[in-house]
Amino acid sequence: MSDLRIALYQPDIPGNTGTILRLAACLGLSVDVIEPAGFDLSDRNLKRAGMDYIASVALTRHINWERFEAWRASTGRRLVLASTKAAEPYTRFQFLPDDILLFGRESAGVPDHVHDRAEGRILIPMAEGQRSLNVAMSAAMIAGEAIRQVQPV
Repeated sequence: MSDLRIALYQPDIPGNTGTILRLAACLGLSVDVIEPAGFDLSDRNLKRAGMDYIASVALTRHINWERFEAWRASTGRRLVLASTKAAEPYTRFQFLPDDILLFGRESAGVPDHVHDRAEGRILIPMAEGQRSLNVAMSAAMIAGEAIRQVQPV
């Protein structure tokens, strides 16, 4: 069994966060939310998208990036960032069972200092001229591949 985690850096859209929480509940993944979020985490849109699955998620809120990084350093986990600036396709990346899959803000991704801290940087290859996928869709695709790699059949 893996101990993969999904981390959301200052998420902007409650519906996307709720969808990711539902995804995590269904796949047995934990979620870290690195605040400040662009909405109140008790927002009704978050609850609507996550439905009753939210109660099943191991959710950890980190007051800021520095607190998240201190926690991560104490656990020795590798940070894998999904980024349109990355060069390595997520399907060619070798995931580890205790990786943290980091997804940036819908509006701006992550700042350079966060990008620089990631030990792995991956992207989802897209058709020419397209900017990015919805963050919840990206989380589903990447988490699915990571699980496929690290969990025995």
